Formats: sequence, C-alpha cells, structure tokens
Amino acid sequence: MPQNLTRPFHPLVQRIEQEAIVQGHEILKIDHFLNHRIEPSFMQAMAEEVAERLRPFKPEMVLTAEASGIAPGLMVALNLGVPMVFGKKYHPEVETPMLSRLIPSPTKGGDVRMVVSQRYLKAGQRIAIVDDFLSNGRTAIALIEIAREAGCEPVAAAFLVEKCFKRGHSLIQETGVPVITLAQVEQLLDGKAMLRQA
Repeated sequence: MPQNLTRPFHPLVQRIEQEAIVQGHEILKIDHFLNHRIEPSFMQAMAEEVAERLRPFKPEMVLTAEASGIAPGLMVALNLGVPMVFGKKYHPEVETPMLSRLIPSPTKGGDVRMVVSQRYLKAGQRIAIVDDFLSNGRTAIALIEIAREAGCEPVAAAFLVEKCFKRGHSLIQETGVPVITLAQVEQLLDGKAMLRQA
C-alpha cells in the first residue's frame, strides 16, 4: 500500500487555518472556497494531489455523492482520466435498477436515501470514493457498500478535509478500504481549527 496517504497538503491546511469559520466544537465552515463558492484553480490543485495519491490503486471510476462531492469528484476523475458517477439523494422517477442506502442528512434532519443506477457500475470495476469532508463516514460507507453490491472493488476513499475527532476514518478502515486525506482537523477550539502538520 502506498505510504503517506494522509500527509498534509499545505496549501489547504494553510487556508483552513487562516480562513475557516469555526462555530463551537463541531462546525467548520470553509464553504467560501470549497463547497458553496468554489475556486476552480484551487479545486484543481487539490484534485491533482488526490489523483496522485489514488494512482497506485489504479481506479477505473470515481464514485461520490451529491451535492458537495461532485466538484472534487469530477476534478479528480478528470485528473485520473476516468468517468465519475454520483449518488443521488432522492429516488428518481426513472424505472431502472437502483442500488441504495440510507444516509444521515445533517442539513435536512433525519435520514435520506442515496441511490445509484446499477447500470453505471460494472462488476469488477475498481472504484475510488471521493468526497469533500470525512466526518462520521456514513456517506462514504454507504458508497462502499453500494459499490460492493454492484460487484465492484472499492480500492480507496479520498477526502479533502477530515474531522479527526469523529470516527469516520477508523470506520472506513474497518471495511478494508484505505483512506486518503489532504487536511486533518484534530479539534475545533476557541474559534480556531487545529490541524495536523505532519
């Protein structure tokens, strides 16, 4: 397995330290450049780094979830030269075979159903999971389960930002899937984000 999958990507670490809005001990807002307003050149720089770390796993497709996973997922897929599929958080009206899992929705409250059309996942494909944030890991684990149900092989799960004080990293590792992160937030304290530096 490749080494240093969680080494800090310093341009992202620096921006989080300097620009993040921290609310309490749980909420880290960097939506002004990551997942609401997006800076394409910075997203591209992060995607290049993620793609470089993913290449040894030889992924054939990127799988992500709407909505915040689409931008990093697409840019990583572009850098890898592979297609991308995203899970939709509703049930489309189209009558096609669907794979689905319930995932929590912090914004809507309760759980929502995430669905992926089975026709876009081919048995035997090597799948890289990509998302913006890793917190409790439930969305990524749902994507891993969906990929496996389709007969695919999830080879790695990559995230731009990880909240280390949540259990997502270890829960994903328990599924046997390696975890890649660019920035690891160890804690949110006194309005500041404390990040791993090495």
